[in-house]
Amino acid sequence: MSAERLAVHGLGLKAGEFKLYGIDLSATGGEYLVLLGPTGAGKTVLLEAIAGLRRPTGGRILLDGRDITSTAPERRGIGFLYQDHALFPHLTVAENIAFGLRARRIPRDEVRTRVKEIAHLLRIEGILPRRPGSLSGGEKQRVGLGRALAIAPRLLLLDEPLSALDPETREGLQGELLRVHRSLRTTTVHVTHDFEEAISLGDRMAVMDRGTIVQEGRSEEVFRRPASPFVARFVGARNVFSGIVTGEAGEAVFSIDGTEIVTVTEIRGPAHLSIRPEEILISRAALRSSARNCLPGRIIEIADRGTVVYVTVDVPPEFTCAVTRRSLAEMDLRVGMEVFISFKASAVHVFKGG
Repeated sequence: MSAERLAVHGLGLKAGEFKLYGIDLSATGGEYLVLLGPTGAGKTVLLEAIAGLRRPTGGRILLDGRDITSTAPERRGIGFLYQDHALFPHLTVAENIAFGLRARRIPRDEVRTRVKEIAHLLRIEGILPRRPGSLSGGEKQRVGLGRALAIAPRLLLLDEPLSALDPETREGLQGELLRVHRSLRTTTVHVTHDFEEAISLGDRMAVMDRGTIVQEGRSEEVFRRPASPFVARFVGARNVFSGIVTGEAGEAVFSIDGTEIVTVTEIRGPAHLSIRPEEILISRAALRSSARNCLPGRIIEIADRGTVVYVTVDVPPEFTCAVTRRSLAEMDLRVGMEVFISFKASAVHVFKGG
């Protein structure tokens, strides 16, 4: 399959009261790009514009250097998988996968061969004779993905393909998407509002908010170094503060609510700060360690999220820390307890944006 480069330049679009504003976006050949953002940010609208299902009011869409902005959807060579699968209930799995090939008048022998190849790739050979009504959610998504891949698309668009699945199925299909992408190297744009999904799948990430791209870059870079308070909160930093940075060359201090936080940054003056909750250690006594920041505080909230527990400590300001349930029990942490929080200067991200 082709691994072609997608480039979107200055794309504008109006859909009812909603607008996309000057969207610039790119995905190199064979890249897995994740579009991340809250509901209503415009992610699906942007996918539909790329697919040719919505008409832009301005800008250009290029696929491997060729302008496809005005090209009919069926002539773009794009595979599209919606969240709800959109399978034909009266067709078998094999017939659903073959649908796009038959619409292109591919010879029958080639269609049969291609369907078998895709079924083998997605490990769904055993359900080819069945109809969608008898399939699980995960099986339906695999069939939908198979139909999108059967046409050997130049570009694959996935619109929240995992959001309607239970956690176990979602994790399994996430692994399947990675495996299939590594096998085929089809340039892929995947829409989600789940930042953990985005980190697991994406080579790069573009964060959307209210019709604009607010940050784009390598997934780890966006995750660790958000460019605005909105992005920081959306990717789970949780600890996002505004304050003043002072200091001489080589060392900086971020001041907020009378608390001073040592950090490593060239920024001075008003700024924002973010610290991921997993970067903060909680202890019953002050730690002797390489961490430059060790602050006393009081636990004001404990929120059990199953695999992780979030403990809020008022210093001030209020810091959210992530601990395991085992650590919570071993330290016998309780609301009202006096504790210390510690984190390295390098774990503190300071930024001006937003």
